[in-house]
Amino acid sequence: MTKEQIWDTAGQERFRAVTRSYYRGAAGALMVYDITRRSTYNHLSSWLTDTRNLTNPNTVIFLIGNKSDLESTREVTFEEAEEFAKENGLMFLEASAMTGQNVEEAFLETARKIYQNIQEGRLDLNASESGVQHRPSQPGRTTLTNEAPNAKDQCSC
Repeated sequence: MTKEQIWDTAGQERFRAVTRSYYRGAAGALMVYDITRRSTYNHLSSWLTDTRNLTNPNTVIFLIGNKSDLESTREVTFEEAEEFAKENGLMFLEASAMTGQNVEEAFLETARKIYQNIQEGRLDLNASESGVQHRPSQPGRTTLTNEAPNAKDQCSC
Protein backbone atom coordinates (compact mmCIF):
# COMPACT_ATOMS: atom_id res chain seq x y z
CA MET A 1 0.00 0.00 0.00
CA THR A 2 1.15 3.49 -0.67
CA LYS A 3 -0.19 6.57 0.97
CA GLU A 4 0.51 9.80 -0.83
CA GLN A 5 0.31 13.22 0.74
CA ILE A 6 -0.53 15.78 -1.91
CA TRP A 7 0.27 19.44 -1.36
CA ASP A 8 -1.06 21.92 -3.90
CA THR A 9 1.31 24.86 -3.73
CA ALA A 10 -0.67 26.82 -6.36
CA GLY A 11 2.52 28.02 -8.05
CA GLN A 12 2.02 31.55 -6.77
CA GLU A 13 5.12 33.61 -6.06
CA ARG A 14 3.72 35.02 -2.81
CA PHE A 15 3.61 31.49 -1.35
CA ARG A 16 7.06 30.48 -2.58
CA ALA A 17 8.80 30.67 0.82
CA VAL A 18 6.11 28.49 2.36
CA THR A 19 6.04 25.99 -0.49
CA ARG A 20 9.77 25.39 -0.24
CA SER A 21 9.19 23.71 3.12
CA TYR A 22 6.92 21.15 1.41
CA TYR A 23 9.76 20.00 -0.84
CA ARG A 24 11.87 18.73 2.04
CA GLY A 25 11.40 15.01 2.40
CA ALA A 26 9.38 14.67 -0.81
CA ALA A 27 9.82 11.40 -2.71
CA GLY A 28 7.86 12.74 -5.67
CA ALA A 29 6.68 15.99 -7.20
CA LEU A 30 4.05 16.78 -9.81
CA MET A 31 4.82 20.01 -11.64
CA VAL A 32 1.56 21.09 -13.28
CA TYR A 33 1.20 23.90 -15.80
CA ASP A 34 -1.82 25.10 -17.78
CA ILE A 35 -1.43 24.41 -21.52
CA THR A 36 -3.68 27.43 -22.22
CA ARG A 37 -1.50 29.89 -20.23
CA ARG A 38 2.11 30.21 -21.34
CA SER A 39 2.95 32.15 -18.18
CA THR A 40 2.45 29.00 -16.10
CA TYR A 41 4.81 27.08 -18.39
CA ASN A 42 7.41 29.87 -18.20
CA HIS A 43 7.66 29.40 -14.42
CA LEU A 44 8.65 25.73 -14.71
CA SER A 45 12.41 26.35 -14.76
CA SER A 46 12.40 28.18 -11.43
CA TRP A 47 10.08 25.60 -9.84
CA LEU A 48 12.27 22.79 -11.13
CA THR A 49 15.36 24.50 -9.69
CA ASP A 50 13.67 24.75 -6.28
CA THR A 51 12.53 21.14 -6.47
CA ARG A 52 15.98 19.86 -7.37
CA ASN A 53 17.73 22.02 -4.78
CA LEU A 54 15.41 21.09 -1.92
CA THR A 55 14.74 17.39 -2.50
CA ASN A 56 16.57 14.09 -2.61
CA PRO A 57 18.44 13.65 -5.94
CA ASN A 58 16.23 10.62 -6.63
CA THR A 59 12.94 12.44 -6.17
CA VAL A 60 10.51 11.50 -8.94
CA ILE A 61 9.42 14.59 -10.87
CA PHE A 62 6.45 14.39 -13.23
CA LEU A 63 5.64 17.27 -15.59
CA ILE A 64 1.93 17.54 -16.33
CA GLY A 65 0.27 19.80 -18.87
CA ASN A 66 -3.25 20.36 -17.56
CA LYS A 67 -6.41 21.32 -19.49
CA SER A 68 -5.73 19.04 -22.44
CA ASP A 69 -9.48 19.26 -23.12
CA LEU A 70 -8.98 22.90 -24.22
CA GLU A 71 -6.97 22.18 -27.36
CA SER A 72 -8.44 25.16 -29.24
CA THR A 73 -6.93 27.64 -26.74
CA ARG A 74 -3.57 25.89 -26.34
CA GLU A 75 -0.53 28.19 -25.90
CA VAL A 76 2.08 25.52 -25.12
CA THR A 77 2.58 22.71 -27.63
CA PHE A 78 2.81 19.10 -26.55
CA GLU A 79 6.15 18.81 -28.36
CA GLU A 80 7.62 21.85 -26.58
CA ALA A 81 6.72 20.52 -23.14
CA GLU A 82 7.83 17.00 -24.05
CA GLU A 83 11.23 18.37 -25.09
CA PHE A 84 11.54 20.32 -21.80
CA ALA A 85 10.75 17.11 -19.92
CA LYS A 86 13.33 15.10 -21.87
CA GLU A 87 16.03 17.74 -21.42
CA ASN A 88 15.42 17.74 -17.67
CA GLY A 89 14.90 14.01 -17.10
CA LEU A 90 11.23 14.36 -16.17
CA MET A 91 8.30 12.07 -16.81
CA PHE A 92 5.64 13.85 -18.87
CA LEU A 93 2.02 13.65 -19.89
CA GLU A 94 -0.92 15.90 -20.56
CA ALA A 95 -4.10 15.59 -18.53
CA SER A 96 -7.49 17.14 -18.02
CA ALA A 97 -8.80 17.70 -14.53
CA MET A 98 -12.14 18.54 -16.16
CA THR A 99 -12.58 15.18 -17.93
CA GLY A 100 -10.31 13.16 -15.65
CA GLN A 101 -8.12 12.08 -18.59
CA ASN A 102 -4.69 10.91 -17.32
CA VAL A 103 -5.23 12.27 -13.79
CA GLU A 104 -5.18 8.89 -12.07
CA GLU A 105 -2.36 7.75 -14.37
CA ALA A 106 -0.16 10.64 -13.23
CA PHE A 107 -0.50 9.67 -9.57
CA LEU A 108 -0.13 5.94 -10.23
CA GLU A 109 2.95 6.37 -12.43
CA THR A 110 4.55 8.64 -9.83
CA ALA A 111 3.88 6.05 -7.11
CA ARG A 112 5.22 3.24 -9.33
CA LYS A 113 8.43 5.16 -10.02
CA ILE A 114 8.88 5.89 -6.31
CA TYR A 115 8.35 2.19 -5.60
CA GLN A 116 10.90 1.31 -8.28
CA ASN A 117 13.41 3.71 -6.68
CA ILE A 118 12.86 1.94 -3.34
CA GLN A 119 13.30 -1.50 -4.92
CA GLU A 120 16.51 -0.38 -6.64
CA GLY A 121 17.92 1.18 -3.45
CA ARG A 122 17.74 4.80 -4.65
CA LEU A 123 15.42 5.72 -1.79
CA ASP A 124 16.26 4.47 1.70
CA LEU A 125 13.21 3.56 3.77
CA ASN A 126 15.19 4.27 6.94
CA ALA A 127 16.31 7.78 5.94
CA SER A 128 13.89 10.55 6.91
CA GLU A 129 15.02 12.71 3.99
CA SER A 130 13.93 10.05 1.49
CA GLY A 131 10.29 11.05 1.93
CA VAL A 132 9.25 7.42 2.30
CA GLN A 133 7.92 5.71 5.40
CA HIS A 134 7.52 1.98 5.69
CA ARG A 135 4.54 0.42 7.41
CA PRO A 136 3.37 -3.20 7.22
CA SER A 137 0.70 -3.96 4.62
CA GLN A 138 -2.91 -3.82 5.66
CA PRO A 139 -5.61 -6.10 4.24
CA GLY A 140 -7.85 -4.63 1.58
CA ARG A 141 -5.25 -2.20 0.30
CA THR A 142 -3.87 -1.81 -3.21
CA THR A 143 -0.38 -3.15 -3.78
CA LEU A 144 1.88 -1.40 -6.26
CA THR A 145 4.34 -3.27 -8.41
CA ASN A 146 6.70 -2.17 -11.13
CA GLU A 147 4.53 -3.93 -13.69
CA ALA A 148 2.11 -1.97 -15.85
CA PRO A 149 -1.45 -3.30 -15.77
CA ASN A 150 -2.48 -5.67 -18.53
CA ALA A 151 -4.55 -3.75 -21.12
CA LYS A 152 -7.01 -6.67 -21.30
CA ASP A 153 -7.66 -6.37 -17.55
CA GLN A 154 -8.43 -2.65 -17.98
CA CYS A 155 -11.18 -3.15 -20.56
CA SER A 156 -14.69 -2.42 -19.31
CA CYS A 157 -16.37 -4.12 -22.28
